[in-house]
Amino acid sequence: MSTHLNQKNNERNIRLAFFLNLGFAIAEIIGGLLTNSVAILADALHDFGDSITLALSWRLEKVSEKGEDQRYSYGYKRFSLLGALFGALVLMGGAAVIVTEAVRRFNQPQAPNAPGMLAFSVVGILINGYAAMRAGKGKNMNAKVISWHLMEDAFGWAAVLAVSVVLLFSDLYFLDPLLSIIFTGFVLFNVLRNLRHTVALFLQGVPESLDLKDIEREMSELKMVAGVHHTHAWSLDGEQHVLTTHVIMCPDANVQDVRAVKEKMRDLKNRFGLAHTTVEIEQSEEDCSMQVTMEGEKQICHE
Repeated sequence: MSTHLNQKNNERNIRLAFFLNLGFAIAEIIGGLLTNSVAILADALHDFGDSITLALSWRLEKVSEKGEDQRYSYGYKRFSLLGALFGALVLMGGAAVIVTEAVRRFNQPQAPNAPGMLAFSVVGILINGYAAMRAGKGKNMNAKVISWHLMEDAFGWAAVLAVSVVLLFSDLYFLDPLLSIIFTGFVLFNVLRNLRHTVALFLQGVPESLDLKDIEREMSELKMVAGVHHTHAWSLDGEQHVLTTHVIMCPDANVQDVRAVKEKMRDLKNRFGLAHTTVEIEQSEEDCSMQVTMEGEKQICHE
């Protein structure tokens, strides 16, 4: 699947998740009023907050589809990371509110409307589960964070379903806050993991799928290549990566040898799905534009 098609699918899935979430929030308000359930009304407020987050992520994902210009020479792909970062922070804030409310309900148990909870929990699981599945098909960090955002809601409704069934036959009200804490903790763990990856992308960390030492070794094994240095890699959005390197050619290298280096770079680009690759060809270490020395590194020409 092409990169452009991936981007369009990411944007389309986030848009669908937004409309599903917003529609369900409106339905929750109506259902909360009809069932006189404060819990459902409170979740409606939570879903409206989710809708705002999804709207922002949708907009940023749309912006990220723009190509390069004079201001952003690599294009706007990193804008989708802003959506991932904002979504993760909102999720962490929402998790803190849920846990605080759950702890309060341990001390002050409340009797919810079990039949109303049961009906809405089924709808909530179906809508949020489907939206999370669609968003989860995306490859960049924005789509992944949104997927976990929606999974949090789906897990929450699964807890509501389990509790509502039990409460139809008992008064074990403590199960509601207990399950909320368990599911929130599970989602929060994954959000923190994705947040760590998002921050690493902002700091231009090397993508986990790339091993710079292995790449330099493969390049160094080419015929008439004396050495490889200044190899750098980073990611634009968690899906599209950039790789640059300097290759020192042996004194007797010809055009075919240089072409072999470029073909190797094309092979690496296809193998690792690199969006941009740049290789600087040098005849000796003195030619390096970075003015570096390679002390202790033995240069060997593979003839």
